[in-house]
Amino acid sequence: MQVEDLVADPAEQPDDWALIRELMRRAPPALIDDVKALLAGRPIDQVANAPAIQVDRIALLGLRGAGKSTLGRLAAEKLGWRFVELNREIEAEAGFSVSEVFSLYGQDGYRRYEQAALDRIIGDGGAMILAAGGGIVSDPVTFERLLANFFTVWVKASPTEHMSRVRAQGDLRPMAEDKAAMSELVTILQSREPFYARARTTLDTSGTSVEDSLATLLRLIRSYCVSGCPFQARNRVPGTR
Repeated sequence: MQVEDLVADPAEQPDDWALIRELMRRAPPALIDDVKALLAGRPIDQVANAPAIQVDRIALLGLRGAGKSTLGRLAAEKLGWRFVELNREIEAEAGFSVSEVFSLYGQDGYRRYEQAALDRIIGDGGAMILAAGGGIVSDPVTFERLLANFFTVWVKASPTEHMSRVRAQGDLRPMAEDKAAMSELVTILQSREPFYARARTTLDTSGTSVEDSLATLLRLIRSYCVSGCPFQARNRVPGTR
């Protein structure tokens, strides 16, 4: 927290002032000049120097069990792109597993590693598909950085399918109190839906096979890329171009 936050009158500050300040701190000088022009009342036709979203850099959002890692890995393989799983990058950054990071440093520590890992990934070049952690929307600065630097896809599924897929991954903890676990999952999903809905597009994997969901994801990517993305011809899924 900044000293000014301790002495300033909250009524005189925007609700998201801390987020605005952090985003401005990270913004390139050209973008800051555009913002200053807008705030001074000098309209600009477009933010010409702002970093553009590259459609060959895709980020998949959603709760665990939606299919982000499975679909992201398969789609990246088909397209000849790099696949990145944010949690694995956090582990590389911290030198511990995600569960150990939480145990040692708590939620705040995990978010710091998450932000650092994302910043490093953003600095990497080349086409990629990134599978983000389900809770990345909990940190406004990190989430805004993700939205600004990736073409985002909300991979969603029904609560029942989220639960069954998590169990299939070997996590049997929800089985002890099935009703309580399902209720908690629904609550988390409902609280995060407004944030996930900020993604540029949505892929619903409910009641759909991996093959069909993969074909839909590839069609989405290709339709938004048009002719501007680097594709490598590799064992294309039926139904994709």
